[in-house]
Amino acid sequence: MQRPFGSIALVALLGCTTVPYTNRSQLLLLSTEEENRRGAEVFQQVVAKSRLDGRERVVREVEVVGRRIAQVANRPDYQWRFVVIDAPETENAFCLPGGKVAVYSGILPLAQTTTGLAVVIGHEVAHARARYGAERMSQGMVAEAGGMILGRVLAGRPDANAVMAAYGLGAQVGVLLPYSRAQESEADHIGLILMARAGYDPRAALAFWQRMERRAGSGSLEFLSTHPSHGTREQQIREWLPQVLPDYEAAPHAPDEPLASRVRDEARASA
Repeated sequence: MQRPFGSIALVALLGCTTVPYTNRSQLLLLSTEEENRRGAEVFQQVVAKSRLDGRERVVREVEVVGRRIAQVANRPDYQWRFVVIDAPETENAFCLPGGKVAVYSGILPLAQTTTGLAVVIGHEVAHARARYGAERMSQGMVAEAGGMILGRVLAGRPDANAVMAAYGLGAQVGVLLPYSRAQESEADHIGLILMARAGYDPRAALAFWQRMERRAGSGSLEFLSTHPSHGTREQQIREWLPQVLPDYEAAPHAPDEPLASRVRDEARASA
């Protein structure tokens, strides 16, 4: 009866590693090669289904900021790629394993400047640099294995369905969602480090997330959210800034320029 539990514990022990920059312990049961392969496949699918932004200056701005951050991310094994998806209503960006970055054009007016764009790309690159995709899949694998074992133990009991339902809710709210919030907060932290080392002023992160807060409104309860609340996020950033500002001061400063989309939108508004 103890072998399945012992097997899970052994696999978890062998898969334990630490996140770069923060040294948080994490469980990784997926190889870097497999994770990067999956990331490249998903990225190709997204690009194939999307309309890419063809504006030369917009694409160049994302490429320049992205390359500066990629350089300090110190993953020469990643095949970095940066694209802009033409989706004015989508205020989002992502970075898939292996360094595949997509920025939706809708977030550019919120970023406003190249430094604001560095906040966005730094946060997303942090997701890939810390291997959150592999971590989430590993957590899911362990939770699924635990559920299967619990199902065998409860087989034949009249309360089996109720216990399994409670287990599912407990895994989601007690483990998987909190890990998502921990990852998002950690991505904020690592993103600040990356943008500072790339020469972008990390203090711009506060203004960017405040603009995001005004756009998002009140939002949902933090307890059942995969992101930290805006108040939590801003408090944490204020605490991390003294740690990362020396990196910014030591780095060659990147120019802080209005983004092409910002200039276009302001011109259209004044017309």
